[in-house]
Amino acid sequence: MEDLLDRLGTRLKAQRAAKSFSLEALAAASGVSRSMISEIERGTKMPTVIVLARLATALGTTVSRLMGEEQPDRVIRLRREDQPSITDATGWMRQILSPTLPGVEFEFIRTTIPGGVVVGEFAAHAAGSREYIAVETGSLKVTLDGIDHVLNPGDSLYYAGDCVHAFANAGAIECIYYTVMNVARSIHDSAA
Repeated sequence: MEDLLDRLGTRLKAQRAAKSFSLEALAAASGVSRSMISEIERGTKMPTVIVLARLATALGTTVSRLMGEEQPDRVIRLRREDQPSITDATGWMRQILSPTLPGVEFEFIRTTIPGGVVVGEFAAHAAGSREYIAVETGSLKVTLDGIDHVLNPGDSLYYAGDCVHAFANAGAIECIYYTVMNVARSIHDSAA
């Protein structure tokens, strides 16, 4: 766990430096306190999935980039045990199925949510970001800018990722769903 904390802290600090964000600027952009960001960067605190997602969104990147090293190979196999995952205190797990590629802000994610668990709200990504969801088992409530969409096994949903989005399993059985996300570069990034 310490190794994961250290790597995550190093990557967060490197992404923050690459974007020329001070701790205060990242705190303001993400809604995560300066002290929490500092603790994560020092490797002394493991963030929740929501906090990690807020930081990634504020930096215009993916959780994958914060958790994994870039892999420039043309063919990359990720064995299950090598796929980064993070489990929230409420029991839902986010498993990253895609490698982190240089210059590509893309994620393929498998999420497992126990019955009755509310994942929470994610901030809007940069304009031009796209997300696709497919439900394997259970029922998933996706809330996009305050409008609920209920997905059942086999259902899929596309939405522009530049909206506030939230997820919940209002059912009694475990929900497993997949997300494919492409985060667009922000205007700040394209000017650099």
